[in-house]
Amino acid sequence: MYLPSHFDEQRPALLHAVLRQHPLGLLITQSTTGELAANPIPFLLDVDPDGGPGILRGHVARANPVWQEARTDSDALVVFQGPQTYISPSLYPSKVDTGKAVPTWNYIMVQARGRVTVIDDGDWLHAFVTRLTTQHETTRAAPWAVSDAPPDYVKSMLRAVVGIEIKLRTLQGKWKVSQNRSRADQDGVIAGLQSQGGEDAGALAAALAAFK
Repeated sequence: MYLPSHFDEQRPALLHAVLRQHPLGLLITQSTTGELAANPIPFLLDVDPDGGPGILRGHVARANPVWQEARTDSDALVVFQGPQTYISPSLYPSKVDTGKAVPTWNYIMVQARGRVTVIDDGDWLHAFVTRLTTQHETTRAAPWAVSDAPPDYVKSMLRAVVGIEIKLRTLQGKWKVSQNRSRADQDGVIAGLQSQGGEDAGALAAALAAFK
């Protein structure tokens, strides 16, 4: 990833927050024959007891060849895309003075790297999907639970998936939120995004404001 120093984000709390708020990561793996595969997978991030950046856990369909073909002797890449939006030159006060401004795209992204481990274990999968479901159902008025489904049905569904675990070697963030612009232009971007409305625009305005 191209990463100028002014966009480099290394604070674990911010990186972990993106993974938890945007848990659908794009898992990019290479097979032993050199073929690349990209699979969107909802992940859970757990603490690494060895002190590393964390452990990603997920699952894939048993019919998905990635769990059999992904290399385990080199790192896989998981990309988590945070908020993103177009930035118009009209948001910069400096445009009025010099006209020297072009459009850009602001975004927050986190890239995680580590080796894939396959876990083909029914008890592990049952515990994992229970945790995953609980996390995403907790805000609903009437949360659904894995235990709501018949046990035999749950077992049959679990036989159709395989667990994936990635002990992270690196976790790297890119915060491209106009923090490299002048203070006046930053104010213009914040005001413009707040006026634009929407979850992504609001999140990026808040991210830029945090740099001031």
